[in-house]
Amino acid sequence: MKLNRLSLTAMAVAAGLFAGRAIADDHAAPHWSYEGHGNPAEWGQLSNSYEACGVGKDQSPIDLRDARPAQLAPIEIHYHPLPLAIVNNGHTIQVNLPPGNYITFEGERYDLLQYHFHTPSEHTFNGKPAPLELHLVHKGAQSGKLTVLGVALVAGEANPVVQAVWNIAPTAAGPVKEAPLTLVDPTALLPAQRAYYRYEGSLTTPPCTEIVHWVVFKQPVTISLPQIDTFAKLFPHNARPVQPINRRFILESQPSH
Repeated sequence: MKLNRLSLTAMAVAAGLFAGRAIADDHAAPHWSYEGHGNPAEWGQLSNSYEACGVGKDQSPIDLRDARPAQLAPIEIHYHPLPLAIVNNGHTIQVNLPPGNYITFEGERYDLLQYHFHTPSEHTFNGKPAPLELHLVHKGAQSGKLTVLGVALVAGEANPVVQAVWNIAPTAAGPVKEAPLTLVDPTALLPAQRAYYRYEGSLTTPPCTEIVHWVVFKQPVTISLPQIDTFAKLFPHNARPVQPINRRFILESQPSH
């Protein structure tokens, strides 16, 4: 089966997962993991719908190095405070968002569906990982494709949004936990300087569909060592190894003047 014959099914699955909705046959989905049986090296063999994980040529994450300078437009951020709805899905802590927050990227509106965390960072920077990485997942209003903003999280001052999430996050996999009175603004999860790396890639979890515009900010955001430790106690390692860049290239936005 060729990769392009998977795209519609995998895209539909990915859209459902990223929106935080239950998939009707989710109980029958093959088990995948980051270690042991079902680890990343085996993802492509677990299911026909996961085939892209093994044979895809534009997979994520990657090592960010040797980027080409380019005149890339700034990402227009339109976030405001919304209630928290948090799920421990067994692979990460994920915050689902109601409609309202979005970005404008390359002329299209992308609505923020959810954000979640990985440790260590999935993308590396000249071969070096950060302690954590945040992914803010957006879906295009017209194209249906995804734009994911990646933010490296490093040790430093505590982040109030991260703390608000940790205060409510379930410690075991289960249903979504609602906190309607806790309003948080995802803008506080973004760096002050918005220069970024840009490349075409995939989901970093099964089905690894190659439908993602990746935007990884160059400047990290700080969180405290206790905040790093809190997540690491729940998920000691939930990062896919870096993938070959193959024939792709990485663009690097230039500082605005």
